[in-house]
Amino acid sequence: MKKKVEYTALYLRKARKILKSDPNPRQAYIEFLNKLVVNPFEPSLQTHPLSGEFKGKYASSLTYKLRIVFEITDNTILLLNIGSHDEVY
Repeated sequence: MKKKVEYTALYLRKARKILKSDPNPRQAYIEFLNKLVVNPFEPSLQTHPLSGEFKGKYASSLTYKLRIVFEITDNTILLLNIGSHDEVY
């Protein structure tokens, strides 16, 4: 069953900036979202749980450089942050 995707204001602001400045990750981003809604733990997404202040959240790799941090509930995936490793952690 596909999950519904929601976005925080921070996520939307950063995603627009990233995709506007560099259109190359756009196709990878579309493929990422399609896989995420079907199975957030698809091996190619490299989804892993976070710890410390981010406990209860997950991160996945969009590209070698870009990470996406999100929360999963029963029917929803809330995208929280996007950016390089240092920017999101």
